Amino acid sequence: MIAIIDYDMGNIGSVANMLKKIGKKSVITRDPEMIQTASKLILPGVGAFDSGMEQLEKYGLIELIKQKVLIEKTPILGICLGAQLMLNSSEEGVKPGLGLAKGSVIRFHFSPELKLRVPNMGWKPIVLAKTNQLVNTLPEAPRFYFVHSYHFQMENEKDHLLMSEYGYPFCSAFQNENIAGVQFHPEKSHKFGMALLRNFADQN
Repeated sequence: MIAIIDYDMGNIGSVANMLKKIGKKSVITRDPEMIQTASKLILPGVGAFDSGMEQLEKYGLIELIKQKVLIEKTPILGICLGAQLMLNSSEEGVKPGLGLAKGSVIRFHFSPELKLRVPNMGWKPIVLAKTNQLVNTLPEAPRFYFVHSYHFQMENEKDHLLMSEYGYPFCSAFQNENIAGVQFHPEKSHKFGMALLRNFADQN
């Protein structure tokens, strides 16, 4: 069973609906026992970094997530804010992140002549930085739906899974062993999101 972790940060029902549409069972929960028995975890989220960490702390989920992911090696997929929380820190806040993957979250910084707006919104193409089961079978010319003002800055480029560009190239998905995070919204990305979520649900 896939546990979609509910910590009151954004509408996560759309993630469950997308999984249901592709025939994958999931449960939206913050119940520690249900999370403990889950075979895979999804950590979605929309909002501010510190608020997200406060909510995870409020529901007593931080140490449980670390145990499941770092010790038991349960596969986890972070989405948008959820993926940002999986890193060490963020320019958006002062609280430490979960530290599941080594990296930080930084705001888009552009030279004035680029005249680019923040947040980065809309459908954007992605480029594979490496191959693995999560992205190997994406439809041709993959693109995903983004809404974000901050992006990942990984300590090790080997953790880059997908790259995108908005003013400059940035990491839009990371992966290290059982840990993966995406900055975009697969649940809003039609066939491309379906393929990615199916790959996550089917991976060993």
